[in-house]
Amino acid sequence: MLRNTKRIKDKYEDIQKKLFYMIPEKWENLYLYASIIDKPNKKTTGELFFYYVPKSILKKNPVNVYEIPSKFNIDEDQYGKLVEILYDSIKELRQEFANTGQELWSNITILIKGTKFAIEYGYEDLNNDGLTSYERHIIWRYKYLGLSIDYANKEEKEVLKKYLIDKELNGEGKKEYYDAGIYIKDVKNMVDYQNSEHDSTENAEYVASRNNKTNKNQILKF
Repeated sequence: MLRNTKRIKDKYEDIQKKLFYMIPEKWENLYLYASIIDKPNKKTTGELFFYYVPKSILKKNPVNVYEIPSKFNIDEDQYGKLVEILYDSIKELRQEFANTGQELWSNITILIKGTKFAIEYGYEDLNNDGLTSYERHIIWRYKYLGLSIDYANKEEKEVLKKYLIDKELNGEGKKEYYDAGIYIKDVKNMVDYQNSEHDSTENAEYVASRNNKTNKNQILKF
C-alpha cells in the first residue's frame, strides 16, 4: 500500500509546476509516461513522454511533448533541458519511495484532468518484458489516449494484437494508484514569461530548482 509522505506530496507538486510551465498554451488534459529501469552498478535508464489536449470548443488531437518546440518556435535544445529536468524530478520522486522503504516502481503514468491529479504506479520488470520503447509507447497510447487499433498502421496493429493476447493470458500486473486535487495557483507557462520582463531561461532554472502519430524519435531515453 502506498505511503504518501509530505516529501512525496511535495514532489508531486514540483512535477505539476514543471508540467504547467512546459506547455505554452491553455490545455485541458495531460497524460505522461515515465520509466526508470535499474541496471547493474546502480545505474538506471528510462524514458519519458507526455501528451496534452489543448483547450478548445472543438475536439483537438493530443499534442506530443516533442512536437512543442517546432509548434511554438521554441529552441529545441533549451526545451530538451526542461524535459531532462522534469525526468530528474520523477527520479527524485522514486528516490523518496526508496527513502521510506517502499517497493520501487518501474514506471508511472500521470493523468491531469481539470483540477484532478492522478498517478498509476507500475511494477513490471522492464528489463525482461520483451518490449522495445517504441512498443511500450504504442501500447500506452492505446490504453490512455484511446488509439484505435482500426486506425493503427500495420506495425502498430501487430504490437497491439500481441499485447491484447498477452493481457488476456497473463493480466496487467501489479498497479497502485494515487489521486488528489491540484491546489497550485498562478503557475505561468514559458510563453507567459517570454512575454513578461522575466527571462525564460532564468525562470526555467527557478522552476527546476530546486502529428499525433507515434514516431520512434519522439521518445526521449535516459
